[in-house]
Amino acid sequence: MYGLYDKEGILRFVDSDKDACIAYAELFELGSANYCLIELANDKKNKG
Repeated sequence: MYGLYDKEGILRFVDSDKDACIAYAELFELGSANYCLIELANDKKNKG
């Protein structure tokens, strides 16, 4: 999962596809200097 945060630190978008997050930023005209894309921790637990 990836989280896209704006320059104020507000989470704007979450998706498992990195390209979808970048497309979101482009859609709302967020330049690369105005957002941060962070890979979020995976909460899935192995069951065995």
